Amino acid sequence: MDNQQLERIACALERLAPEPAKSDDMASFEGYIWHSKDAILRGIRQIQRLPLETLIGIDQQKHQLIENSRAFATGLRANNALLWGARGTGKSSLVKSVHGQLVKEGFSIALVEIQREDLSDLPLLMDRLSQIDRRFMIYCDDLAFEHDDISYKSLKAVLEGGLSGRPENIVFYATSNRRHLMSRQMIENERGSAINPSEAAEEKISLSDRFGLWIGFHSVDQDNFLAMVSGYVSYYNIPAEQEYVRSEALKWAMARGNRSGRTAHQFIVHLAMEFKVSI
Repeated sequence: MDNQQLERIACALERLAPEPAKSDDMASFEGYIWHSKDAILRGIRQIQRLPLETLIGIDQQKHQLIENSRAFATGLRANNALLWGARGTGKSSLVKSVHGQLVKEGFSIALVEIQREDLSDLPLLMDRLSQIDRRFMIYCDDLAFEHDDISYKSLKAVLEGGLSGRPENIVFYATSNRRHLMSRQMIENERGSAINPSEAAEEKISLSDRFGLWIGFHSVDQDNFLAMVSGYVSYYNIPAEQEYVRSEALKWAMARGNRSGRTAHQFIVHLAMEFKVSI
């Protein structure tokens, strides 16, 4: 086989090989999603979120997260934050809305989402982001760990930063329905099956201690639920009578079996369709 044949074969193989994985321009997008399979970041041109002022009934939580995030955006050191509590109470909405507020204020800061099942990639992701001249909020939604899940160890090490420390341009936010990121049954199983039960359980429970900021979210009472609905009606300019909105919102919540920010917004989507309002 002569050199020309070898060269043709090499060129053919090169054409068949996939292009090297590259991240999108890290200054062009407000948000990114980490794709573990290809080890790349995909840019999101428009993040779906609500303005911060439309989130009603969580004023204390808003204050805590926006102050921490604004300090981080200005170049100060900030705490990693765990937003925990009842489902549908606005945890993930708050993270995205706070980021949107910072962008509105003129800060160059990007929101990077990583899935819970990809947490083992966190060291790689953080290393890449640390080399970029921009601030990043890494965000993991619905964070929790089951009995045989050991990925919490990677997260535990990353939150502390090891010898090198956490990169100054990165802060990590997570939402969870569990304050300690693991179910009570899982905690009891660890205690019951380990040689030293207390140490085994404490190793996992201590993961939540790595978050410097804990922000709790709780169930919504009827008055706050109706205030949320009223706020959305005003924001979206839905031409519905107040008494009608109140009556229908309570029926909606009763049918769903809960009152929450998520339920309130789902009702508003229904109400907007009824009144033919685009939201």
